Amino acid sequence: MKIFLNDLGQPVGECLGGWQGAALPVRRCLTGKFCGVEPLCVDTHSESLFAALSEDTSGRTWTYMRYGPFSSLGAFVEWMEDYCFSADPFFYAFVEKNTGRALGMATYCSISPSHGSIEVGHVNFAPSMQRTAMATEAMYLMARHAFRVLHYRRYEWRLDNLNAASHEAAKRLGFVYEGVFRNASNYKGRNRDTAWYSITHSEWDDLEIAFESWLDHLDPVSGKQQKSLGEFIKTAVR
Repeated sequence: MKIFLNDLGQPVGECLGGWQGAALPVRRCLTGKFCGVEPLCVDTHSESLFAALSEDTSGRTWTYMRYGPFSSLGAFVEWMEDYCFSADPFFYAFVEKNTGRALGMATYCSISPSHGSIEVGHVNFAPSMQRTAMATEAMYLMARHAFRVLHYRRYEWRLDNLNAASHEAAKRLGFVYEGVFRNASNYKGRNRDTAWYSITHSEWDDLEIAFESWLDHLDPVSGKQQKSLGEFIKTAVR
């Protein structure tokens, strides 16, 4: 890591140059090959999103969420109306392009434009979305928008340290592990030790190339991959 010194010979952080801060998210749709990332809307998304998330009859996808599962569409809509339409967290639905069905959701949250830090959180994919090109592309579209359009310097992912699937997903997507905050919070009557991951704006330069190359090599109809995303990241990251 390069060391910067002030006039007193003390090590200090790198000058941010002309960076003037980041922008707040606005209600804008992001479009990819397989996925649309759309600001969450009760009328547009509630029925298909509830049906898709209900494919998980065991409730496993809700274990590490602060809410859910929901027993009925009415309860789900009530939760959406009470929880999902503030400025932070800012909820999106993930919509399958060839069917128009909402199959998952996530948010921007812990939004700090003045410091240039934003988190992706509340990530929940229906079983039919998990381990698909659509799932990866959805995460890519949100990260790209945060860095390239909103001009954030840091993109975070915080998760329950016991959530092995989220650890695996964060690493696969190129996030860097930063450590664990013990007894950081609680939910559903349980303690939560929070693991922290991040991507910085300088790391995104290479990761964006890797994601784009991976997407370009997918079968355009099925989304089947020829090489794993990890292989493209290894090639792109210097």
